[in-house]
Amino acid sequence: MKDEHLYRRFFAMFFPLVLQNVLTLSVNLADNMMLGAYSETALSGVAAVNQIQFVYQQLLMALGDGVVMFGSQYYGQRQIEPIRRVGAAGLRLGLLTAALLFALVTAAPGGMVGLFTTDAAIRAQGAAYLAVIRFSYVFFAVTILLLALLRSVEIVGIAFRLSVMTLLVNCGINYVLIYGHFGAPEMGVVGAAIGTLTARVLECLVVCFYVLKRQKVIPARVRDLWQRDPGLSSRYGRKVVPMLILQGAWGLNVALQTAILGHMTDAAIAANSAASTLFMMAKSAAVGASAAAASIIGKSVGTGDVALVKSQAKRLQRLFVGIGLCAGAFLFSIRIPVMGVYELSEEAEGLANGFLLVLCVICVTMSYQMPTNNGIIKGAGDVNFVVKMDFISIWCIVIPVSFFMAFVVKAPPVVVVCCLNMDQVFKCVPAYIHSHKGDWIKKLT
Repeated sequence: MKDEHLYRRFFAMFFPLVLQNVLTLSVNLADNMMLGAYSETALSGVAAVNQIQFVYQQLLMALGDGVVMFGSQYYGQRQIEPIRRVGAAGLRLGLLTAALLFALVTAAPGGMVGLFTTDAAIRAQGAAYLAVIRFSYVFFAVTILLLALLRSVEIVGIAFRLSVMTLLVNCGINYVLIYGHFGAPEMGVVGAAIGTLTARVLECLVVCFYVLKRQKVIPARVRDLWQRDPGLSSRYGRKVVPMLILQGAWGLNVALQTAILGHMTDAAIAANSAASTLFMMAKSAAVGASAAAASIIGKSVGTGDVALVKSQAKRLQRLFVGIGLCAGAFLFSIRIPVMGVYELSEEAEGLANGFLLVLCVICVTMSYQMPTNNGIIKGAGDVNFVVKMDFISIWCIVIPVSFFMAFVVKAPPVVVVCCLNMDQVFKCVPAYIHSHKGDWIKKLT
């Protein structure tokens, strides 16, 4: 009965979170397809700006993870008032981050886009997109932090519904404004930016209405934003700062990985672009499992029942292995049909198939280590272990080895892809050892 109850709670959150992530990726994919059909220069300009968005999103996710970490433990103790206060602390930091980024891109839009491209035409398209999309930063921060607050009390259905709405609104406006359909002006990248901004504003308004008027678990009020708890805010900040550094470094890591592959052959670049999009879809299983596990484990830590936490951790890890095998098998089975849709050269198609065979294995190990590290261990309050492990694995092993293999050894692209993803394999070992033998249960409340 305990197993059945645990699995029912887990899958009640897991499936909506996976679908939400898939829909979010679908929005990005639809944007790329529409802009790619309109102009390659426009697509490249938006891609450059999206690198800024990616790093910003990583920082907001770190703030949201901190809200879930504290909020779920308080929820396990049935203390609702501190959940409101920690949510307000996260929201204030999110708004501050949004304001700083807005000021930065407003002061030097061309310079920000120029960090990712030197082509004048691409920079112009990116700057035009950035001039509109910068107004979405505040709305996006509010949405991410409020969804994290809801996730800390195991409310996740609204996130999926918001993603459906965002997909429909964004794609609809893009179709009309990018190309100038139905008598609308042809606006190109500016039309795409308006579509994204409109979707962000709408989803923010909906989630605010839901938090303030519809859900009954957390009696939230607008004035909570100005009610500070110095002690709780300080404890929240001490846990969140390492995660902010880690997520910022992760964004830089992704940029470096793109740069490594970007200096290889044209066929390798095209193959990686096609394979990585499909891999991100399969990766949604690991992302959803991490978020669901963090909420469940955090709540159990809050109850003070250490035996229950350890028992749940072991049962969830067995579940993660099963999810990983399913995700890997899914990616393996669809790789050939999906790759057939792309107009790739014979060389690029062969490389993409090789990349995906590697990523099928990565899916299995990632679906174990990511939920174990970011869901169970970090969800239980042990942030330092995850931060140290990620820094060592990425900056001391993955990046140096990948650079060496790509630029010194001149290894084949498939070998380089193996090196870039090998941390998803070897991180399984410390994750298993620490979760079974280490001191990872940290009561934060």
